[in-house]
Amino acid sequence: MDLISRNPATGEVFHTHPAHDAAACSDIVQRVSVAQPEWARTPVVQRAAALARTGQRLRAGRDALATLITREMGKPIREARAEIEKCAWGCEYYAEHAGNYLTDELIASDASRSLVAYQPLGTLLAIMPWNFPFWQLFRAAIPALAAGNTVLLKHASNVPQCALAIEELFQDTFPTDVLRTLLIGPPQAEVLIADPRIHGVTLTGSEAAGRRVAAVAGQHLKKSVLELGGSDAFVVLADADLDQAVAGAVTSRFQNAGQSCIAAKRIILVPEIAEAFVARLLEKLGQLQVGDPLRNDTDVGPLARDDLRDALHRQVTESVQRGARLLAGGEPDPGPGYFYKVSLLDRVTPGIPAYDDELFGPVAAVIHARNEADALRLANDHQYGLGGSVWTRDVPRGEAFARAMQCGQAFVNGVVKSDPRLPFGGIKASGYGRELSLHGIREFVNAKTVWIK
Repeated sequence: MDLISRNPATGEVFHTHPAHDAAACSDIVQRVSVAQPEWARTPVVQRAAALARTGQRLRAGRDALATLITREMGKPIREARAEIEKCAWGCEYYAEHAGNYLTDELIASDASRSLVAYQPLGTLLAIMPWNFPFWQLFRAAIPALAAGNTVLLKHASNVPQCALAIEELFQDTFPTDVLRTLLIGPPQAEVLIADPRIHGVTLTGSEAAGRRVAAVAGQHLKKSVLELGGSDAFVVLADADLDQAVAGAVTSRFQNAGQSCIAAKRIILVPEIAEAFVARLLEKLGQLQVGDPLRNDTDVGPLARDDLRDALHRQVTESVQRGARLLAGGEPDPGPGYFYKVSLLDRVTPGIPAYDDELFGPVAAVIHARNEADALRLANDHQYGLGGSVWTRDVPRGEAFARAMQCGQAFVNGVVKSDPRLPFGGIKASGYGRELSLHGIREFVNAKTVWIK
């Protein structure tokens, strides 16, 4: 099996990579497994120094790495540069804080000295998607590496060059074989979870993939963290600053051509502002620049693959057939590449794909609530629970609303985003476990009690 690098903006293949066969795969797994005990014995201050070096290398190579991202999966170049910068920030954050997060926790006792030691689990398998090909791996791997684990990367099959570039970066800044890439498909990854040399698995991907990984990991008693799909609610209350809210909706929904698990996929409006909001949103969508993702003025690039565009179009078509109002777009762009027209669906209701499913593309879906209480009901009326936001001038009111949202992260007057300082993850069908912050670094450690008389 070959892994193909195809430019989504043109549809052209520009590189082909042979997959690792069983022998090569086993050899890499063995090398990373053998490297783990020595890496675990490495003082945290030295692990932190490796992270700091990685951050420096990322910033120095930002433009070349961003261009690779854009060519291989279609992200607009401005956003690709920002992704590399965020990876550098994540490295710097854990370089500064890993020591404190992993320090023994002393427990007071009258007759003994007790403590909790945070020790690495071993070698982890990271199964990663294509939409943020660097950041999503860094988000999972940086805290795991800081804790003393080693990492095997199984990346999405359409971004093999990004996967190999990540491996090269870590080979230059970390000891050999602390992080390696496996060019394999999903079936081989499932087999690897059962391998006794693998001690845990972290996956960012679809709900279906998460269920498969969780089943295999559970069968073999392996720790897992799953960051799965999302259909984030974007709730606008009657007293919201509409200009601010519309700008937030455009940014959240159309970043990365809408291919983000934490995009504002369900825009929920109360009656007082619904008509004005939709009119302003429609106007802003008409101003978005769609085109060559290597141009600095491009706002929306292509979808990553042709099959993804086809699936999105089926969802949009079915939603319109079942009652949604199409106000803009609603069809693929003609010409080369995998572009889809910036689209707006209004009057979206339960029972149609734009409400029930995750739309992974540049399509905004507007849902009308009866009132504020109904808006909260609609926000929570979904199988997914990754993120959500609420927009209001009354901050205490917004905080109360955010606390009542059933999701892993709720934002008041801001778009949902990941931040190294904050735990990231979901509930319900969006998965379990947390990445980033203190919580992320303690996912793949043994919180060992040590009792001393």
